[in-house]
Amino acid sequence: MVEELEPVPTDWQQALAIVAHPDDLEYGCSGAVAAWTASGHDVAYLLVTRGEAGIDGLAPSEAAPLRELEQHASAAKVGVHSVEFLDHQDGVIEYGLRLRQDLCRAIREHRPGLVITLNHHDSWGPGSWNSADHRAVGRAALDAVADAGNRWIFPDLLEQGYEPWQGVRWIGIAASPNPTHAVGIADYLEQGVASLAAHQTYLEALSDEPAEEHARRIVLESAQHHAARFGGQPCATFELIGAE
Repeated sequence: MVEELEPVPTDWQQALAIVAHPDDLEYGCSGAVAAWTASGHDVAYLLVTRGEAGIDGLAPSEAAPLRELEQHASAAKVGVHSVEFLDHQDGVIEYGLRLRQDLCRAIREHRPGLVITLNHHDSWGPGSWNSADHRAVGRAALDAVADAGNRWIFPDLLEQGYEPWQGVRWIGIAASPNPTHAVGIADYLEQGVASLAAHQTYLEALSDEPAEEHARRIVLESAQHHAARFGGQPCATFELIGAE
């Protein structure tokens, strides 16, 4: 018997979404973000890179500003207006103290009740392999939640005015191969499509399929993938971890 997915809790006001690249959230959970912002929740995005290594035909110096602009436009489609970028190098992100400290700083600054990240597991499911960047960022985000609440970890952040934050209640891992919870997105599918389609330069570099057609196919397929486990509703799924 396949277990039903539980609704993602909504007893939080601020969420911080931490991912490696522009487009990660749009492939993973932008429909859920649209549902949350529509109901009055605040969501901020933190991108660890600028996605500069993501387009084969464009040098990183050309790709980075384009991908930044597309990410800002994409986020606005789902009601997100706080989009920040770190300066880790796309494609070769290293899990380690520098990354943990950067994410810890952001969590202390934003003080979220919910932290969202992308699948940190080795694979997306049988027969697949996840990228090193996704694995590094997801695992660092999980660890940074604990770091953010401990004043004795990264004490130089205290000197910079970043007080400990122990208020993260939940960590939601989007696109996990082991989902436990979901958000119904039937009313937000078009926003999800528009959000992914906003990454036009990137999508058009992937294939000859027009960006909007690609986005619609991906978003609708993803929304239906686990619908049978969520009362038949199109949904965005998460592996939810309690952080308290």
